[in-house]
Amino acid sequence: MRKVGLNYMEEYKYKAIKKLVDTNGNKKRAILKLHCTLRNVNRLIVRYKQEGKAAFQHKSKDRKPAIAFSAEMKKQIIALYKDKYSDTNFRHYTEIVFEELGVKISDTTVNKWLREKIFFRQKLVKKQRSSNIGFNDKSLL
Repeated sequence: MRKVGLNYMEEYKYKAIKKLVDTNGNKKRAILKLHCTLRNVNRLIVRYKQEGKAAFQHKSKDRKPAIAFSAEMKKQIIALYKDKYSDTNFRHYTEIVFEELGVKISDTTVNKWLREKIFFRQKLVKKQRSSNIGFNDKSLL
């Protein structure tokens, strides 16, 4: 049996339902504790009896998002920038990637990936000039 890691709320629900099932407790008390309906408590009890602690874990917890780029595609985009298009800005580079590879990607994603892999100079922040340069208090007297 694999180890199940639960977050705080999932752990809280698990302990409440486990106590309810083990001690043959009061469902109304569990309803008040979990802030849900009787139907939801009954559903949690059935799932707990079938699956155990894993019933309370979110089902897409360790799953990679469907829109995520593969590691190979990420490497290919970074290599293309290093080899050919290092003099372009990120917005223009995303258009080039779309034309060459057929992949639509945002300029912020490209920016983030390239800042992780390639050293970029930090943006210089201009010093603000104070508005009272040359102001002389004595001239007002």
